Amino acid sequence: MSRRSSFSLRGRKALVAIKDERDASIVRRQFERLGIEGVAWALGEPVDFAPDLSLIDDEFLPLLQPAQRAFLARSPVIALLGTETPSRLKMVLELDPASFLVKPLRSAGIYAALVMAFERNERTSELKHQIIKLENRLKSRRVVLAAVLQVMNSHALAEPAAFALIRKAAMEHRKTIEELSAEITARGALPRATG
Repeated sequence: MSRRSSFSLRGRKALVAIKDERDASIVRRQFERLGIEGVAWALGEPVDFAPDLSLIDDEFLPLLQPAQRAFLARSPVIALLGTETPSRLKMVLELDPASFLVKPLRSAGIYAALVMAFERNERTSELKHQIIKLENRLKSRRVVLAAVLQVMNSHALAEPAAFALIRKAAMEHRKTIEELSAEITARGALPRATG
């Protein structure tokens, strides 16, 4: 499955929580031009769809309810900044925004903020998947090391020979080295078919 281009915005849905009506109308006009459906949102209201994006005015911060923060974490957030004080920026950073816009809004810059938000969200998601994959490999390496040590001790072999024996047994049993290593550590020995 190929991922949707960050530059393709038509058909996407966005939650929009903006206090100032002038800023809200600029966002509505730009969204219409770009083919994005913007849904006005008051932060206490329930949402009955999964948004592709959220625009949150910094005047609504801090988000006090954990459910609101968890909900916004599901899709990229664009923060609308009115002031650049350290305390306000700290509240905005708690949202982990994928992009931002400075108020008062202008139509210029909205498309770039949207594209950057979608692209950053995609890259972050890919990095999270890579981290999970690497963590799983690290865990499996510990199991392989334990199995190699067990085979070294039980067969009086050096490390390369013990690993080769495990690799050979894994091929014979049509299993990964990690799967066979887990069996070795659980049983305390190599499977019987391998000598």
